[in-house]
This record gives sequence, structure tokens and C-alpha cells, in this order.
Amino acid sequence: MKELRLDKILSHMGWGTRKEIKKMMKKGLVTVEGKVITDPALKVRPQDMKIIVAGEPVIYREFIYLMMNKPSGYISATEDEREDTVLDLLSQEHQKFSPFPAGRLDKDTEGLLLLTNDGKLAHHLTSPRRKVPKTYYALVRGEVTDHDKEAFQKGIILDDGDGYRCLPAELEIVRTGPDSEIKLVIYEGKFHQVKRMFQALHKEVTYLKRLKMGNLSLDESLRPGEYRELTEEEIDLLQG
Repeated sequence: MKELRLDKILSHMGWGTRKEIKKMMKKGLVTVEGKVITDPALKVRPQDMKIIVAGEPVIYREFIYLMMNKPSGYISATEDEREDTVLDLLSQEHQKFSPFPAGRLDKDTEGLLLLTNDGKLAHHLTSPRRKVPKTYYALVRGEVTDHDKEAFQKGIILDDGDGYRCLPAELEIVRTGPDSEIKLVIYEGKFHQVKRMFQALHKEVTYLKRLKMGNLSLDESLRPGEYRELTEEEIDLLQG
């Protein structure tokens, strides 16, 4: 474990701004290995050394990984002046790590959303070069057919102006009729992509939920708006 500035560690863990931490140190409220520390620039190994602030031990974590069942009505952003964001659903305990959505879901889309402060992992999951699969469940207004399935396999050409050909996608028809149910696996993340793909086939997505991202599946015990930390096994699945 590399050494880090003590004030940076405490700020990262939500103990206040560096200015506030400096004041606490002057009051003798911060100890490392039992010694009162007044120097905010002191380098320590946070996972190996015992740090106490105002009588409370500091359990250091560099990264946080949260799985949320995103509800409709929230945008995938860290802040917005007009809209509620997914970060508004987090407790202060988790907000202090400054997590951000790894990939986005539309405001009216539900399901699996990963929030983390691990930029390397987020880039891995969202980079177009990686082609990380994302699985969705959708309700579609219109009869979805085997012909549509073949079109997805070939790559849908978006007809809303840019003429972009999507990467081949895997469409499973769960139920077909005037209103259809489908599952879809895509390997990229264009803006409103699933909706635009069906629009190109003259059909409308009326409900959309992400079920899976890479090898990570949504915990179906999470109700919309609920979240939990990932297990070590789940983190390994994403990093793999």
C-alpha cells in the first residue's frame, strides 16, 4: 500500500475539507498509531496503520462499488440543477466517496446501474473498444418477429438522421403480439440506443430495464431506488 497524505485520506473518507481537518489536528483530535498528529502533510499507509479521529477509527477504502436498481424519474448524473439524480438516492455515508454512474441509463429506464469512484473500471465497462455486453428487458408496442431478430443480428441502421449501423445484437422474443416482450443484448451504448433501434423498425419501446452489465446481474431483491455494495466476487466479475 502506497503512502498518502493524512489530510487527503481523511478528506477522502468524509471527515471534512482539508481546512477543517487541519483545525481538528490543532485540537489534538487525530492520532496515528497512538500518537497525536498535527502535521496534515504526514505520509501514512492508511490500510496498515491505526488512524483515530475524535475517538473513532478510520477504516480506509480507496474505491467503492454500488449496485443500484435505478428507478424511473432519475437521471444518471452526479448533479443537475433541475432534475433528481441517482446520487440523490445515496446515503451520506456513500456520497462522501464521490461515486459516479459507470455508464448511463435514460431518465425513464430502470434497472442495473453501477456507481463507483474507480475510474479505471468505469472506463473498462464503458469504452466502445471493450464491447461489454449489456442485457435489457423491454416492452415494445408492435409485433416483434423473426424478421426483426435477423435485422438485429445484421446490425440495425438508425434512421433518425445519422445513418449509424449498430453492432450486431442478440434479440430474444419472450412474447409477441400487438404488445411484445423481448430481451436484448447490445455491445455498445449509444444515446437512447435500444429505443432508436426499435424506432428504425417502426416500433416503440414503452418500458425498458437493464438486467445485466458484463457478467454482473441485477440483484432482483433490490426494489427500484434501492442499492447495495458489491461483493468481492461481483467486483472480480466486473474486473475480469
